Amino acid sequence: MHNFPKSERLSGKKKIGMLFEKGRTDLRSFYLFPFRVIYHYSLNEDGQRLGPLTTAVLINVSKRTFKRAVDRNLVRRRIREAYRLNKQLLGHENSPPTEIAFLYIAKTKATFEEIEKGMKRTLRKVDSGHADPPK
Repeated sequence: MHNFPKSERLSGKKKIGMLFEKGRTDLRSFYLFPFRVIYHYSLNEDGQRLGPLTTAVLINVSKRTFKRAVDRNLVRRRIREAYRLNKQLLGHENSPPTEIAFLYIAKTKATFEEIEKGMKRTLRKVDSGHADPPK
């Protein structure tokens, strides 16, 4: 239950590029400190969500904000651990999203407790499905 295998990580230039494409109507995004979250669901021809699918996750920490790789990796590890421990919050109300990107927007290194608190709130909001299409 509390694992984060490679199959749950979003990889590949094409898949990541599709998640950040402008003008896509199936994408949803929101800001909830310390994250900006972008996600989407796989839909069939009728616009109904396909489920249950595994969720692929992308974690991004800006090189512009954290110049040293040591700091970026520390924050990335904390985010991965917070997701791994709380990913069961997804999929209660609806089928979980197919792909999620967590973009770390804070300017300082947050403690694990702060990141975990933000992750729990973020996953609850993603699960409820109340987010706007990206601009």
